[in-house]
Amino acid sequence: MTSAKAWLPLSRSASPIFRENSRMSEDFPRDIGANDTVLMGVDGALGRIHLNRPEALNSLNLDMVRKIAWEIEALESNPAVRAIALTGEGRALCAGGDIKMIWQTGRTTPEAALAFWAEEYRLNARISHMRKPWLAVMDGICMGGGVGLSVHGSHRVVTERTRFAMPETGIGYFPDVGSTWTLARAPEHLGFWIGLTGASIGAADTIAASLADVMIPSEAVPGLLSDIASGRTVDAALDSYSVDPGASALKDNAALIDRIFRIENIAGIFAALRADGSDFAMATLAHLAGKSPTSLVLTLHLLREANGSTSLEDCLDREYAADATILAGHDFYEGVRAAVIDKDRAPVWSPARLEDVNQAALLAAIKPRPSLFPRLPSDSLQWKEN
Repeated sequence: MTSAKAWLPLSRSASPIFRENSRMSEDFPRDIGANDTVLMGVDGALGRIHLNRPEALNSLNLDMVRKIAWEIEALESNPAVRAIALTGEGRALCAGGDIKMIWQTGRTTPEAALAFWAEEYRLNARISHMRKPWLAVMDGICMGGGVGLSVHGSHRVVTERTRFAMPETGIGYFPDVGSTWTLARAPEHLGFWIGLTGASIGAADTIAASLADVMIPSEAVPGLLSDIASGRTVDAALDSYSVDPGASALKDNAALIDRIFRIENIAGIFAALRADGSDFAMATLAHLAGKSPTSLVLTLHLLREANGSTSLEDCLDREYAADATILAGHDFYEGVRAAVIDKDRAPVWSPARLEDVNQAALLAAIKPRPSLFPRLPSDSLQWKEN
């Protein structure tokens, strides 16, 4: 990636946001500091937002969410900036949100955990309404919260290093950050497969599911960003650097996925996979095995509801209401314990069997909450490149 040290500093005076925030130094730091978890700068015509928490695979905490939101406003209001690129330091763009914080606070102060999701979800929606091109470079790991920063933008780039996933059913949760909106709209129910299995996929599969637009070689990313900084349009630059992503296992098995994952209940999906018996069907069953039964039921419900939604915001509000239900339950805490806290990889779900999940009671427990988006901005049309 292009080094952040080469960017021009962005003065606090560039935006009212920076004039009001004493957290910012007078100039953007030229050297990466230990506490600079989000770096911002202007390189010619390109605004840069660079996640810089590599020891945590650039996972998002509340401070990072707020910094990104502030920085979007500053860069969008800068007339010199024609496009904005999101990149990450090290092996990941972003591996997710701060689930350890939510695990720690959810039982005692659930409103604090919900407050994190509220700000994160508003940021996801904000990205979908950018007035300038938003170029998300998913070079490396892109999961959970990183997906929310990427898939709602205008230009989504993957590389040969991309490992894309929404692995939430494996920790007693569900795909959020507005991913129910995008996964439900993937062709041939590929998004249902991705959201339910939690499987990690590469560049070709991510493009096949309409969750990314083009693949470029990882080594070409600096040249791509340099060309855009020099004034080339994002579309023209991507055309020059894009390469064939190769074969997609999801695309090759799309007919099977479409036939099975349109089934209206999880038990029926399991039965159809067993009856099919193909290598891909058996591999899919292996992905589903061990996932929280409650999460599988809830995820399928949310994806089907998203099919009938008219906006990303509707899906984010629905996910936010489901968050409160998850915090009052068992499986999220057990899933995070097993995956992140104790790391024994042996969660004990409750209920442990799919047939014991009371879907009616589960869905009845999801109570609507006040919308995170009481009204859309009047200038909510997305970017239009000159």
